[in-house]
Amino acid sequence: MNEPLHDFAPGSPERSSLKEALKRIESEVVDIPMIIGGEAFRNGDTGKVVMPHCHGHVLATYHKAGREDVERAVARALEARKLWENTSWTDRAAVMLKIAELICGKYRNTLLAATMAGQSKNAYQAEIDAVAESADFLRFNVRYASSIYSEQPKSGEASLNRVEYRPLEGFVYAVTPFNFTAIASNLVLAPALMGNVVLWKPATNSLLSSYYLMKIYEEAGLPAGVVNFLPGSGAVVSDVVLRDPALAGVHFTGSTEVFTTLWKGVA
Repeated sequence: MNEPLHDFAPGSPERSSLKEALKRIESEVVDIPMIIGGEAFRNGDTGKVVMPHCHGHVLATYHKAGREDVERAVARALEARKLWENTSWTDRAAVMLKIAELICGKYRNTLLAATMAGQSKNAYQAEIDAVAESADFLRFNVRYASSIYSEQPKSGEASLNRVEYRPLEGFVYAVTPFNFTAIASNLVLAPALMGNVVLWKPATNSLLSSYYLMKIYEEAGLPAGVVNFLPGSGAVVSDVVLRDPALAGVHFTGSTEVFTTLWKGVA
């Protein structure tokens, strides 16, 4: 079942609580670090996240990943891979379902407000994207994983046949877009559900909502190093990642220009 939508009608409790969350988000400047192997890293090379509809309003300051940071993230991801790939798919699925629960419950208004302020969406657009579609991706991905695991070859009386789905041999590089919080989540978590470890380069224009997503992943119990959060220049991060022999896959949604750059880098 798809996540039910709130309509934020005048006088409704949902409208009131969202207005409070917006007020809080717009009144603070969040310090966004890199998150590598479960640790926050700040290098002092910072940029600003501003409202697209009010460029003078700073929502956050973020620390830009440099070459050493990206190399550290690769190492931490490969360390985490040893445990994560051997975690049962049902245990991985349980983390994904917990993330969906937190998105739809405890952090619903925070994620909505971050998407509205950081990506210029109205309440209903943010509700469809950041909450409903994010949760639907997570829940349906678990459903689809369950379905493919149930499709097993027939066994004979003297033999047992079984298909196991293994992660890629290395790490996945997820490059996520500015305009969809849900796509940012899915590009990262779909590979993780199947046992992969991920280096995540979020779009700067959606950095506030992406950071809150990362915090939700941690609270839900995603092990350190399974997803490594690398804000900053796509060119800097990609230059290191695309040259690394452990790169196993690229998960991307974005412009043709960026795709062409990634494609040439992989080639």
